[in-house]
Amino acid sequence: MQKLFALAFALLTAMQVLAQQKPQYTQYTLNNYLLNPAISGIEDYADLRLGTRQQWAGLEGAPQSYYLTLHMPLNKDVIPSYRGGRGNELPKEASTKRTNMYRRVRPHHGLGAMAMTTQTGPLSRSSFSASYAYHLPVSKTTRISAGVAPGLVQYSLDPSLVKTANSNDPAIMDGRVNEVKFDLTMGLWLYSQNYYVGVSGAQLVPARRRYIQTGTPEDRDGKLQKHYFATAGLRLDVSPALSFIPSVMVKLAQPSPASVDANLKALYGNRVWAGISYRHKDAVAGMAGINISPLLDVAYSYDASTSPLGVSHGGSHEVVLGLKLRNTSKVICPVWAW
Repeated sequence: MQKLFALAFALLTAMQVLAQQKPQYTQYTLNNYLLNPAISGIEDYADLRLGTRQQWAGLEGAPQSYYLTLHMPLNKDVIPSYRGGRGNELPKEASTKRTNMYRRVRPHHGLGAMAMTTQTGPLSRSSFSASYAYHLPVSKTTRISAGVAPGLVQYSLDPSLVKTANSNDPAIMDGRVNEVKFDLTMGLWLYSQNYYVGVSGAQLVPARRRYIQTGTPEDRDGKLQKHYFATAGLRLDVSPALSFIPSVMVKLAQPSPASVDANLKALYGNRVWAGISYRHKDAVAGMAGINISPLLDVAYSYDASTSPLGVSHGGSHEVVLGLKLRNTSKVICPVWAW
């Protein structure tokens, strides 16, 4: 229990920095919708994903996160893709021969929703948001989308899991046991079948969390941290069956330092993939997945910490289950968000 109390104390005394951070997921490249609502409706099917992350295994009170996301297109022209082969089949012609995908393609809309919860010792963060995106063709090979996702965030504290010398300690009994705040995320996404570039911002509404009362006539207020994300990825088809996908993400959430992720995935036959991820001064992760059918895919990742905290835990585990609903084209591998 000492580890739990130490962790709770650290989180309570650094509330502005930690409790307002959005959860970190290693496999965000499988589901960039977690970061950017402009992804809403990017594919030709309804994309349903369930994910869980067990962080810092073996450390009592460590973060445990769960999420469910669903987004789908509206009024989208479904056009066959040169990567649209079924199963392990490759197109009869070389897969690098592209069709005229954008002949009179209309703009389309996307709708989505996301529910997420993270439990860290006595603290929990739960959120729900709904999203809308507008996708506009800008050339024969490129589209751009803009999205917005309003929602609610709830911060909760379970006093029964915290022991203090003073039963009326203001750190626990100051009225912040439960708080609900309005949240707003916005983003842009420029993409084709070979690359993407995205920018987004989260917790953009200037909601405030109140510090512990100091006994002075004025209470000090602390704003929720705004989060900014910049992402980019490139798909390189080196043979009809093999593709390499390097990507990078930069996250800024002041006053925390900038965080940089670099990833590299190898995809074979649009079915099986494996990759490695490096988070600067934090972790190295291995990940792998399989597109089982036009309905189902699954992925797993393991993070080995490179930070000083790494000696106290056994790494982090993450599992993502994906369902492609209303997939009338029988797509095995995502065409636009690989």
